[in-house]
Amino acid sequence: MADLRTEFIGITSPNPFWLASAPPTDKAYNVIRAFEAGWGGVVWKTLGEDPPIVNVNGPRYEAWHAGDRRLMGFNNIELITDRPLDVNLQEIKQVKRDWPDRAMVVSLMVPCEEENWSAILKRVEETEADGIELNFGCPHGMSERGMGSAVGQVPEYIEMVSRWCKKHTRMPVIVKLTPNITDIRYPARAAMAGGADAVSLINTVSSIMSVDLDTFSPNPSIDGRGSHGGYCGPAVKPIALNMTAEIARDRETARMPISGIGGITNWRDAVEFMTLGAGTVQVCTAAMTYGFRIVEEMADGMSRWMDEKGYTSVDQFVGKAVPNVTDWQYLNLNYIAKAKINQDLCIKCGRCHVVCEDTSHQAITIEKDGERHFEVIDEECVGCNLCVTVCPVTDCITMEAMAPGSVDPRTGATVKADYANWTTHKNNPMAVPSETEPAE
Repeated sequence: MADLRTEFIGITSPNPFWLASAPPTDKAYNVIRAFEAGWGGVVWKTLGEDPPIVNVNGPRYEAWHAGDRRLMGFNNIELITDRPLDVNLQEIKQVKRDWPDRAMVVSLMVPCEEENWSAILKRVEETEADGIELNFGCPHGMSERGMGSAVGQVPEYIEMVSRWCKKHTRMPVIVKLTPNITDIRYPARAAMAGGADAVSLINTVSSIMSVDLDTFSPNPSIDGRGSHGGYCGPAVKPIALNMTAEIARDRETARMPISGIGGITNWRDAVEFMTLGAGTVQVCTAAMTYGFRIVEEMADGMSRWMDEKGYTSVDQFVGKAVPNVTDWQYLNLNYIAKAKINQDLCIKCGRCHVVCEDTSHQAITIEKDGERHFEVIDEECVGCNLCVTVCPVTDCITMEAMAPGSVDPRTGATVKADYANWTTHKNNPMAVPSETEPAE
């Protein structure tokens, strides 16, 4: 049977599913309900200095929905905790004592002075929490005050504060990174240089969700005005996966433990993050959309998948996909695939033909023997996969690789079995060598 128990930078939890620092982890009541539902750990909502933060007393959230009302993107303008620091610390201490097997990490954000970090670290240590997470990612409200992503966008500040925290606490230090930056590797390297034990990512993406075309106010609107907020949810998952992979395959940070965050809604999402290097995953939007019991599906799904694949512990698949991530110039240009349409599944909607005819390579027929019929013309197909993405029927259109030695009817070239371009990375100075690469 699969064992979901996780050890991450010395912090143990019964499974890798943690709740991220956010509204769901704002107080003991919520956290206890989460633990009762089966969550392996939490990152307590970000604490700051007294006096307490003042949040808006109006709409704090806005969503982007798919046509069937599934929540795809979520935006919030809520600040860090507005509850008194003493109350939060007391609750953290009590919950950790009552649930000693669960991971308890405390998120922190204070002004960028060493004495401020030293003071709050001493108080957090007294709670017997398992670790701290430095919130260098919040893109709204706090960043305008010189905290949050204002720190996370400056690698020198990340290294400096990380070093302060490692100096003033015995607890493991996780640095939460902002995606609002050009190259995620630089802040990750800075965290590592400062002695941080791990990084977590991504925090939210700075965004304006929509504009009310009657009032001309961005949403969520507070008395006729709006502000940029933090964007999260399923829509940011591709961004988060890429940034996780960039850190995991960078030679300088390849051994840096990662806690993956960003659009994780089910067990498949979690496994994807973990195969790209994440040792744990953090969830927020999915819990705020469906409630805490979604962790049951996550744990059950991951366990079943592990049994099917023969994995007995989560460590066995963490990072498995990293060697297969490379830069474009190292892709195998000798590989050729063509689209194929399953005529038994085709409902003759014509979407594949329209998009290929209008925007691609005119490689799909619309008629055969005077009847409506859609079929791929191999001589024109470049294997772009557009038809697969727009087809409403699962597996109706698939991409099939051409066998080595066959001739591409489009170009007349012989398909080669040369995979040297992508199995070796000797020309790529940033790539992490694969254990399966041939010796030079």
